[in-house]
Amino acid sequence: MSDTQRAFLSHLFDCAVAAADPLKALQGLLPAKPKGRTVVIGAGKGAAQLAQAFEALWDGPFSGVVVTRYGYAAPCKVIKVMEAAHPVPDAAGLEAAQALKAAVSDLGPDDLMIALICGGGSSLLPDPPTGLGLNDLQALNQALLASGAPISVMNDIRKCFSGINGGRLAELASPARVCSLIVSDVPGDAAGEVASGPTVAGRPMPSDVAAMINARGIALPEGLIAHLKAQDDSPLPPPDARNETQIVASAAISLEAAAQAARAKGVNAWVLSDRIEGEAEDVALVHAALARQVADSGFPHPAPVVLLSGGETTVTLRHKGRGGRNSAFQLSLALALEGVDGIYALAADTDGIDGSEDNAGAFVDGTTADRMRAAGVDPQTHLQHNDSYTAFAATNDLLVTGPTGTNVNDFRAILIGDLP
Repeated sequence: MSDTQRAFLSHLFDCAVAAADPLKALQGLLPAKPKGRTVVIGAGKGAAQLAQAFEALWDGPFSGVVVTRYGYAAPCKVIKVMEAAHPVPDAAGLEAAQALKAAVSDLGPDDLMIALICGGGSSLLPDPPTGLGLNDLQALNQALLASGAPISVMNDIRKCFSGINGGRLAELASPARVCSLIVSDVPGDAAGEVASGPTVAGRPMPSDVAAMINARGIALPEGLIAHLKAQDDSPLPPPDARNETQIVASAAISLEAAAQAARAKGVNAWVLSDRIEGEAEDVALVHAALARQVADSGFPHPAPVVLLSGGETTVTLRHKGRGGRNSAFQLSLALALEGVDGIYALAADTDGIDGSEDNAGAFVDGTTADRMRAAGVDPQTHLQHNDSYTAFAATNDLLVTGPTGTNVNDFRAILIGDLP
């Protein structure tokens, strides 16, 4: 892949991220000021940047606290920014969860809670119910992350083991009005699934959660199973009609921004979907088939064209290698496109971190797999061992951006043909 092709794909990624910029996302969407107090809470990988944007836009008094992942903090003048672990919760997350609950626990009917929510919040707000502890929630997250379950299923399960998620934080803030401003990182932009929906009403019945766990064979410790069995399917409290929820940034918006950027450079753009899910290795094979079809026949779009997609793939862990779902996608794609000329791809997480490594994603073309072997790396073995990061590091094909300050999940761009 030439520097020009790599720069083009990186430009599309940058445009997608810029479309989810917190200041741009919140502009014009803040609620009317209340008669009483305004309290801001937030959670997720981009929560600190959302808090910064809020402070720049709000012209009245307020207080607040948000929690973000270690290394993702940004300075705020009023809002307290806390950091905790992701994707497996830690003691700092427990402290942050209690801080958010304390901030909203004494609000009245004239007060307003503004919730700034984005992806990653589930693990940043561990609040174990009575009888469970941090170690139980750590075991839960580890089991879910290894299961290969889609994010919607994982977050529905998490809601049964939390004193915050599934709208419980909004219930705690009652009778205050709640305005949730959400950066969506979930396929389909279901607001209640982002960060397991701490301020969005609705959660599954415990019996339904038990069925999800059994259907996927997710092995949970006995303490978690006992807690689930002890819950009954009691009716949920009705949502407050005054509360409002707004998706302020999403994969769909970001993919369209990337498509417009491609067209501005004379390249056709085909947005496949913003809600693609499934095992990363398998999703890559489908993308490879579509790309090869376009390259061979020019159908349904002639080259040069870029295929764009978003959503959230999953990886079923078989070994303890290094790398996230986007790197796994790319390693599978590299094998599927081996020896094919004229196809170039980037897959990356819009938050800047793919899994738990320091890269956002990786670049691929038809020479990638062969170059890995020349560097002493067998791509098929590394794919099977969940070690995609090591494979791409060997060929210097990692994309490293650092935290971007937002999160609208996976971004995939596959360029077919020569740039004009």
